[in-house]
Amino acid sequence: MEIKITKTTSPKAKPDQNNLGFGTYFTDHMFVMDYCPEKGWHDPEIVPYAPIALDPSAMIFHYGQAIFEGLKAYRCDDGKIRLFRPINNMNRVNISNDRLCIPQIDAEFGVEAIKTLVELDKDWIPSNPGTSLYIRPFIIATDPFLGVRPSATYKFIIILSPVGSYYKEGLNPVKLLVEKDYVRAVKGGIGYAKTPGNYAASLKAGEKAHELGYSQVLWLDGVEKKYIEEVGAMNIFFKIDGEIVTPELNGSILAGITRDSSIQVLKSWGLKVTERRISIDEIYEAHACGKLDEVFGTGTAAVISPVGELNYDGNKIVIGEGKIGETAQKLYDTITGIQSGKVEDTFGFTVTL
Repeated sequence: MEIKITKTTSPKAKPDQNNLGFGTYFTDHMFVMDYCPEKGWHDPEIVPYAPIALDPSAMIFHYGQAIFEGLKAYRCDDGKIRLFRPINNMNRVNISNDRLCIPQIDAEFGVEAIKTLVELDKDWIPSNPGTSLYIRPFIIATDPFLGVRPSATYKFIIILSPVGSYYKEGLNPVKLLVEKDYVRAVKGGIGYAKTPGNYAASLKAGEKAHELGYSQVLWLDGVEKKYIEEVGAMNIFFKIDGEIVTPELNGSILAGITRDSSIQVLKSWGLKVTERRISIDEIYEAHACGKLDEVFGTGTAAVISPVGELNYDGNKIVIGEGKIGETAQKLYDTITGIQSGKVEDTFGFTVTL
């Protein structure tokens, strides 16, 4: 399909690169494509960024049938623009689509749509260290109908946002509150899909964590409430007596692309990486024995986020004296180096525009 491009006649002023925050500013253009049963996905176009008109009865508002993704574009010192594993994001779109009864998209075309939009708005890509252009593809159900069934019509939209650090702490260790009351997802549910409902389910616990001075919630499994799953915005890793352990993908955990990238990089260094069930009690016991070397999260938004404190039912432990660990630092330097073109990409992760 050919992508029709309509350029804005009123370009917006670009924000200060030193005060971007995360998800606050948006570029001049957006990609839009519609779906209906008669035509399939059709009429892809890039248009000026603007509000979209939807019927008040549109099914997205009432039944939450939607998915989204997140990836980034980087302005590199060599003058090139790089994307990080965009085909993986588009393939994950279709995993989420399948779970939410949304028609599949052509993943390769999805990447081309991203590349075309980023190329058009490339002047919005910040260049300061630690900044990037966040890319948000999403699909929403648009049928004007009140009734529980899959929609017949959809919109696929991509928007762009210049961003700085996701956490105000930057690369400094964050504090996590281990959630023992609320649950986010269970096996058989929608936990492995990137869909708004998963994040809505996390808000109450997240508010509680923030009130207590914690950055995010560390979720436990929804059945026994003892096995670690993930953090609200990232997967979680533990370095225990030299071994890297991360919760196995069990149907309620998002298969993070930075998670997978980190596993590949860690293994390439000769480190032992194990994906398995791990309980919160095991973590606290490892800490008590002096074997909990590091804890860190991985995700598109923060890339690598060291964890300096856990609070489980009022029992607080400090990891690595509250400082970033050697493995997390090296992993951050390597992945961000690959993304920025400063480190050779021997994994084939990046796509250059």
